[in-house]
Amino acid sequence: MKVPHLTVKIILTAVIGIVCPYAAIVLLLLLSFGGFWGVTIIASLFLLPLVIPLIWLKKRKYYFIAYVSYLLCFAILVGTQVGIRTYNDAITIDVTPNINVHEYLPFDENSKIVKMRSEVLDFDNIPKQQLPIIDGATAAFPVYSAFVNAVYPSSTTLYDGVFEYNNTQGGYDLLAQKKTDIFIGAAPSKEQIAVAEKNKTTFQYTQIGSEAFVFFVHKDNPIDSLSVDQIKGIYSGKITNWSEVGGKNEKIVPFQRNEGSGSQSMLIRFMEDTPIIEPDMQTMVDGMGGIIEEVADYKNKSASIGFSFRFYVEGIIQNPDIKMIAIEGVAPTKENIKNGSYPIIAPVYAMTYEGNPNENVYKLIDWMTSDEGQYIIEETGYVGISKK
Repeated sequence: MKVPHLTVKIILTAVIGIVCPYAAIVLLLLLSFGGFWGVTIIASLFLLPLVIPLIWLKKRKYYFIAYVSYLLCFAILVGTQVGIRTYNDAITIDVTPNINVHEYLPFDENSKIVKMRSEVLDFDNIPKQQLPIIDGATAAFPVYSAFVNAVYPSSTTLYDGVFEYNNTQGGYDLLAQKKTDIFIGAAPSKEQIAVAEKNKTTFQYTQIGSEAFVFFVHKDNPIDSLSVDQIKGIYSGKITNWSEVGGKNEKIVPFQRNEGSGSQSMLIRFMEDTPIIEPDMQTMVDGMGGIIEEVADYKNKSASIGFSFRFYVEGIIQNPDIKMIAIEGVAPTKENIKNGSYPIIAPVYAMTYEGNPNENVYKLIDWMTSDEGQYIIEETGYVGISKK
């Protein structure tokens, strides 16, 4: 009768001593528990082998009492962690990481774009190979999709070789390689200009509108306005606590975009010669909508700050859990962009390259600055260029 008992003891010893540490590691990798509860759960799995000596005690009931007590505590800890995660998920605002292009397609009766047909420019009878290949940034998609709707043949569809969407980084790379004709969006970064020069391409800038570069915080953050110097201080790492700018006593979490994105390039231009702090894995976000989502639902809520362009925040994402802040006391409204009182204006360009042999490219660019093109700019939500 002693052999079976010994066998059970050996098996239990092996299971507890070997499996538990591995289980802890797997939980750590798969679930990424954090905070007090997470550390407690993982640590308890590593500490469980310490009860192995109880297996060899003659009074086995003490072992079972200890083991059952441990399991009960473990269940309570896991249940608490799951409850916290479930609650956090319940209050998360579901935000699309990037624009849903299917809501802004041309020649679609349900599209959200500005719908009009040009009376002065018509590409209907132009062979496809002579149509300008148009591309653009995420925030500009509703604009140039409306341009396509106004001028291009109704058979034009997204990704058909004429109407493209590759966002800022991909779009400028293609324009630099002369694989597209027009890019709609913010100015290129120094790195994107360098890529163009490497390809012996010279970008041509035509401003077709204006936009505000904005900073936003969680709606529970009491800060409503910051100065230019304060924002530079935050993104250079000199200002690290909201109490330093009149807010709560909590650490500032400044989110950034990926290198080469239009908004990150704009941040670099805004910061001028002031160095920008290096983001970590948690505070660097790829998608333009992603940075809005992170600020809206970051674990410390009111601690975070992010940046984007006004139309994308206000006209596309429309997240109720964030608020755009004023700069130098001036709110980022269309009126303040028009009158020049908002301090951080971002031109919207129709970018081309020198020496493009397609004459239709220049016809389309001229049309974008005409009354019809400017009507689309304004009605979409951007600010048109002033007529001299």
